[in-house]
Amino acid sequence: MQFDKELDARGLNCPLPIIKTKKALNDLGSGQVLRVTSTDSGSLKDMEAFAKQTGNELLSSAQDGGDYVFFLKKK
Repeated sequence: MQFDKELDARGLNCPLPIIKTKKALNDLGSGQVLRVTSTDSGSLKDMEAFAKQTGNELLSSAQDGGDYVFFLKKK
């Protein structure tokens, strides 16, 4: 999937992946896509909740080995 910006949040624990995701999305324009990689297993539910609360679209979430990879589209 194509993306406009990438955030490496590996090694960070809750709530830091979400905080850094919010900051990274603020730097993007409407319709742009952010790729987030995290090692925090809690980020699966956190990203879903974050997307619903903020109105940004969670395009996909997947586990790749020990990493969790998310694609979010800014509203």
